[in-house]
Formats: sequence, C-alpha cells, structure tokens
Amino acid sequence: MIIIISLAAFVFTFLGGAFALHFKDKLHLILGFSAGAVISVAFFELIPEAIELGSSLYDVSTITAIVAAGFVGYMILDRFIIMHGHTHHEHDDTEVNCAHTRRGKLGAGSLSIHSFLDGVVIGSAFQVSPAVGIIVAVAVLVHDFSDGINTVNLILKNGGARKDALKWLFVDALAPMLGIVSTLFFTLPESALGIILAVFAGFFLYIGASDLLPESHHNHPTKWTTVMTVLGVAVLFIAIKVAGV
Repeated sequence: MIIIISLAAFVFTFLGGAFALHFKDKLHLILGFSAGAVISVAFFELIPEAIELGSSLYDVSTITAIVAAGFVGYMILDRFIIMHGHTHHEHDDTEVNCAHTRRGKLGAGSLSIHSFLDGVVIGSAFQVSPAVGIIVAVAVLVHDFSDGINTVNLILKNGGARKDALKWLFVDALAPMLGIVSTLFFTLPESALGIILAVFAGFFLYIGASDLLPESHHNHPTKWTTVMTVLGVAVLFIAIKVAGV
C-alpha cells in the first residue's frame, strides 16, 4: 500500500505540473487558481493540522504565532535576500532577472519541502493505523495535483525556462515519495510535526498573497482571475473536507 501511494503521489504531482505547462498561455488564470489553492492549503489543512498535532504541548495562540513567524521569515528572505520587487533604477536588467529566478526557485523549493513533509505525514499516519494512513493519503493526493501546478507556475512566472520548470516539477513529484519512505527509518513526534506544518502555513500564505495573487492580476482583467482564485479556494476546501470524512 505504501508503495502504491508513493507512486500515486508522484503521478498526481507530475500531472498537475504538466497541466500548467500545457496551458501556459492561460498562465494568469492558472496563477489565480493557484493563489486560491495555496492559501486554502494553509488555512484549511496546514493550520488546523498544526493545531491538532501540536495541542499536546502548545496552545492555539502559540501555533498561530509560529504561522506568523513563518510568514515574516519568508518575507525577509523574499525582500532582502531574493530581492523581491519590480525593476528599480539601481538594478540592471541582468540583476533583476537573476533575482526573479532565485525567487522562483525559493518558492518551488518551499513547495518541494512541503511535498516531502506531506510524505512524512502519510508515513506517520500509517504508523498509527492503515485506516488513518489511507484517509490522510487521500487528503494529500487531492492537493498534490495543485502542488504540481503551483511549482511550475512559480518557475515560469519568475522568468524560468520550461526545462527549469520540468526539473523542479520532478523534484516536487519525487519529494512525497522520499518523505513516505523516510518514515520507515524514524518516528517523528506529533508536536514537532505540528510546528513544521505551522511554519509552512506561514510560507504558503506569503507565497499566495504576495506572489501568486498580485501576479495573476498583472496586466490582465481582474474579473476572471478573481473567479479562478475563488474557484481555487472552493475546490481545495471541498476536496480537503471530502477527503477528511
């Protein structure tokens, strides 16, 4: 069962990225959907799961503070290390292009690490019981497709080439498999996993709100991109709720 779920996670993630590559001429609409999906994963999955897993040692306010710390930490990386922003007079085009490339890689890398943790969550759930493992696996597989879309979008919209998007898509698709396999060699305390999920919730809120959402409206009418963002929220909300039943 573990092997089948590992392969399914790879396939779902890769199909999502292939979808984004095929329809890259509609990238602004996909970015709108991705923004809603990324934010939804943070609000409807990562934060509730972090609160539940960390409740034995931390209260809710502590978990939400860690979410905020993740948000602020990613912002600092983005603005001062990755050099977030549009072209300024003090930077030449080459420097700005390199900065955007680094920003895309940082976002894709964060999604890949999250995908690895998805695999850890699945493997840890199977350590509890097969039934719990299957329920958690379904919830993860539902948004693996979205993770593939988001990974490709972050590379393409930051000026990355198709080959770079494919490379990061492969990394993101492989990550949950490695996460699942890794749990055969250790048992992660629930409280520690809760903290990690809270940090990544902050990362995802920043990526969705500061990166994907504004870019989806850049030089495009806001009507349909807004519809796609709402659709991304609704689809992920329904999928997570149905998978968690």
